[in-house]
Amino acid sequence: MKKMQIGMKMNRRIKNSAVMIILILGSLLILSPVWWMVSTSFKSPAEILSFPPSFLPKQFLWSNYAEAWKSANFTRWTLNTLFIAVMSVIGNVLVNSLVAYGFAKINFKGRNVLFIAVLSSMLIPGFVMLVPQYILFSKIGWLNTYLPLIVPAFLGSAFFIFLLRQFMLTIPNELIEAAIMDGAGHLRIWWYVIMPLVKPALIAVAIFSFNGAWNDLLGPLLYINDENLYTLQIGMQTFKGTVQTQWQYLMAMSVLVLLPVVVLFFIFQKYFIKGANISSGMKG
Repeated sequence: MKKMQIGMKMNRRIKNSAVMIILILGSLLILSPVWWMVSTSFKSPAEILSFPPSFLPKQFLWSNYAEAWKSANFTRWTLNTLFIAVMSVIGNVLVNSLVAYGFAKINFKGRNVLFIAVLSSMLIPGFVMLVPQYILFSKIGWLNTYLPLIVPAFLGSAFFIFLLRQFMLTIPNELIEAAIMDGAGHLRIWWYVIMPLVKPALIAVAIFSFNGAWNDLLGPLLYINDENLYTLQIGMQTFKGTVQTQWQYLMAMSVLVLLPVVVLFFIFQKYFIKGANISSGMKG
């Protein structure tokens, strides 16, 4: 009996070790392009073109980052991108949470039908809407402005509405009823009762929104023509065409562009995981 238990423990340890090794190898494989990008950002041009390529820089050239930043208008492009990303986060968090509250906690005629219609909009590919949206924004004079990149965030997103609604459904209705008995209206209930309880889901929405706006290339490419209004993604494409052979500068700027998203995720990863778990509404 003891030998059987020892054998089962050994098999369990072997399986766990094998799974761990596979996960580590898979992680290394996925992270290898990121490591190559970071490594290249510190190399000299001669070392980048050398063969066989080196896994680590022979000499870490920190000056590549400063020289790359000065070689183009990255300060202006960063501020432009940050402004769009922050406005997108504000719009998505406020509007989608308010709409989700209506679907989750307010009983009105046709609520389920309307919610299904909202979810059905997720079936429409985004590329199908590009031409109609461009014509619309052109007619109302929004081209070469940030309005086409910011205003849609204040019009609601079916995915974010669904995520927040499912999270709000886990909140007991007794809290809403108690607030109503105290004389609170739905706007006050949404802001003072619901919003603090769905903070993990709101942070998840904020991270998705920031990441989407920060990395968006197609939107600015369609609507922005003035170089002073460029975002980082368009600026990187321009920078790539300007410094064709200076890969150390291009990789350095790629690292800097990637860094805010990574830092943001690691800071709020606990809330992000809770936000993805729709059953943890009261735990948030």
